[in-house]
Formats: sequence, structure tokens, C-alpha cells
Amino acid sequence: MQNPIKEIEYALDILGLPKLITKDDIKKQYHFLAKKYHPDLGGSAFQMEEINHAYQYLMKYIEEFRYTFDEEEISKQFPGADHAQRFKP
Repeated sequence: MQNPIKEIEYALDILGLPKLITKDDIKKQYHFLAKKYHPDLGGSAFQMEEINHAYQYLMKYIEEFRYTFDEEEISKQFPGADHAQRFKP
């Protein structure tokens, strides 16, 4: 598993969202970007794939854990994710 903090920050960047948002904010931004970048409307298939992945990742996190995306909250939800990093010199 990659670092969940970095994955969430990357997903937020792809969707152009701040860390303090609601589920509705994510949905609205996803629909806006989907209309803008959908391949059937002249957009890029790769970009749409990234948008879909970011949306699914953030929605899964919100439904399973919390609404905030700050590092402290993410670390609480994935306590062992950075365990090995703490002991590197």
C-alpha cells in the first residue's frame, strides 16, 4: 500500500479540491470535470480515468472513515501505513 496521505493529496489535486470539503463538494466537482474531460465530449481518456480513480478513492475514504483529509486524521485511519518510514535514518 502506498502512503495514504500522498494518495489522498494526489486525488484532491486531480479534482482541484481543498482538504476541508463535503461529500457533495466532491460529487459536484467530479460531475463538472467529467463533463469537461469526458472522451465522448473531446476530452482525454487518460485524464478521465484519473478523475474517476480520484473520485472513487475519495468517496471510499469518506464512506469508510471521515470527512477531513488532513494528515493527522489520515494517519489515525491508517496507523501502520508509515510505520516503516519512522525508523529510516
